[in-house]
This record gives sequence, structure tokens and C-alpha cells, in this order.
Amino acid sequence: MRQSVIRAGIAAATLTFGVQSAAAQSQPGLEVEPLPDQSEQEQSGAGGSEQGQPEAGAAPTEGPAPDGEAAAPAADLSEDDARAQHLDELFALLADPDLDNWERVQAQIWQAWARSGSPSMDLLAQRADKAIEEQRLDTALLHLNDLVRLAPEYSEGWNKRATLHFMRGDYGPSLDDIAETLKREPRHFGALSGLGIILDRIGDEAGALEAYRRAVRIHPHLPGAQEGIKKLEKEVEGQRL
Repeated sequence: MRQSVIRAGIAAATLTFGVQSAAAQSQPGLEVEPLPDQSEQEQSGAGGSEQGQPEAGAAPTEGPAPDGEAAAPAADLSEDDARAQHLDELFALLADPDLDNWERVQAQIWQAWARSGSPSMDLLAQRADKAIEEQRLDTALLHLNDLVRLAPEYSEGWNKRATLHFMRGDYGPSLDDIAETLKREPRHFGALSGLGIILDRIGDEAGALEAYRRAVRIHPHLPGAQEGIKKLEKEVEGQRL
């Protein structure tokens, strides 16, 4: 019985918070472009034309990105600034309600969020993901406690722990970690979706409705959010009539 409850919790949390394991983040058919590693950027800079860089003195070949694609970050930006610029461009695309390839853009955002900037912190997050997949939730919690302690500015660490608390039915700690996630990444549509689900479950329908509305302003195609809004509008705004 406990194993089936845990499996159901993992499935619900995946839909709610959008958290995916490292193995699941590259979805078949989406052809997500990986963000370049810093080491790869350094090798490219040192390798000249053999690494795909223009010859010395050659004019840069910059042009507009194809529709539905974010432009590549400028080469002279730091890794953090390049990541921030890339995310801004992806969110600008995602906000378009007519975007056809929103799933690809969504996947690229998750990929960017998954990278902490530290290989050791990424490894810790992967160990937590693996423990969750294997239904070892206590072990996963230990890993995630370490992750948020060692990398407190890594928003996805807080979101992962919020997801785990949700799986365990610990809504109070989950809400606390959602707040920490949104403090660091106010556009985190997965955390906002999770906030809507939890507030609805604990009886705060008005708060849940606002959370869902915030989420769809960022991500108009967010799975489940429009359904949540329709349900809650009847409950909340119907009571005001």
C-alpha cells in the first residue's frame, strides 16, 4: 500500500511542480538544444576555427533567431549573465499564447533551471532524483537538505525539496520551500502550479486561483492550469454573486 501511495505521489508531483529526473528532462521528439558547458565554451575559445569559431579577423555571423527559438547568448557574457539572458528570451517566447513549439521552449527552461553552476551540486541533485525514482524518500530528503544548505541561491534545489514535501503530504514545509523558490525565480511556473494545488487542497480557493492565474500569465499553455482556473472561478467568483 505504501509503495502505491509513493508512486501516486511521484506522478502527482511531476504534473504539479514539473520536476523531472535528469534522465527524463530530454523528452523524445522535442530535440532540446543543450546549454553549452563552461568547459566547452573555453575549449571553443581556445580552438579557433577547428572548434567552429570564425577565423581571426573574420566578421561575426550574427543573425535573427528562427521563429520560436531563443537567440544564442553573446560570447562575451559571463556564464551567469548568458544563462540569465537565455532564460529571459525563452520566457518571452513562452508567453506567446500562439506559440506552437511551447513544449520545446518549456523543456529548455527546465534544462536551464536544472543547472546549478556547480558540478558537485548538480551531482547532489541527481542523487536526490535517483532516490525519489527508487522511492527512497527519506534519503532524497537528506540530499535535498544538503543541497539547499550548500547552494541556497539555487532555486531548483528549493523547488525539488518542495516537490518532495508534497509527495510526503507535508504541505506546510512544501509551501515554505515554494516561497523560497519564487523568491529566487518569480517566473517558476512549476512552483506556482504546485502552490495552486496545495492551496486548493487546504481550502484556500482564492489563493489557489491567484496562483494559477500568475502561472498562466507566464506560461499560457501550462498543463492543468487552465482547468484549475475554470474549476476555481466557479467556486470563488460564483460565491460572490
